[in-house]
Amino acid sequence: MNLPNLLSVLRLLATPLMLWLAWQGRTDAFLLLTFAAWFTDALDGWLARRLNQCTALGARLDSWGDLAFYTALSLGAWWLWPERLRAEGLAIVLIVTSYLLPALVGVLKFRRLPSYHTWAVKGAAVVTAGGVIALLLFDLGWPLRIAAVVCIYAALEEIAISLKLRALRDDIRSYWRV
Repeated sequence: MNLPNLLSVLRLLATPLMLWLAWQGRTDAFLLLTFAAWFTDALDGWLARRLNQCTALGARLDSWGDLAFYTALSLGAWWLWPERLRAEGLAIVLIVTSYLLPALVGVLKFRRLPSYHTWAVKGAAVVTAGGVIALLLFDLGWPLRIAAVVCIYAALEEIAISLKLRALRDDIRSYWRV
């Protein structure tokens, strides 16, 4: 266990608390924990590279942490702001599908969740975070619609990577690096 892996584990452990806070209607606490979890997501990979602590376990922990976090964020946001999410339903469905479909393709082909961590996915995560913040804090939907387009591109790239690879590898920065 190293510091980057610990941050991924903390993100995993935060998800039940996020769900409980949302269920209890604790909007401010839910948002605060969401921002903290997003911070750990940004920090864990950066620290792993800077401290030379990149591991296959770390890549998988990060992917599992992302899956748990985004699931808790989606459910919590639905409980707290259902009308806002309904209004942006198409963008949300596209974003969720863009996360689940590449994962499904990877699991079907390799029997394991891929952990590519492409630049496109990193960009999509940043744009999606901005879109979610704009929607939840300011009731602005257009940033989330832009995020949906970026997420679709990132998903198509990950699917192409899975289809091209003969054996699963972690931390592939782009399709062109396969």
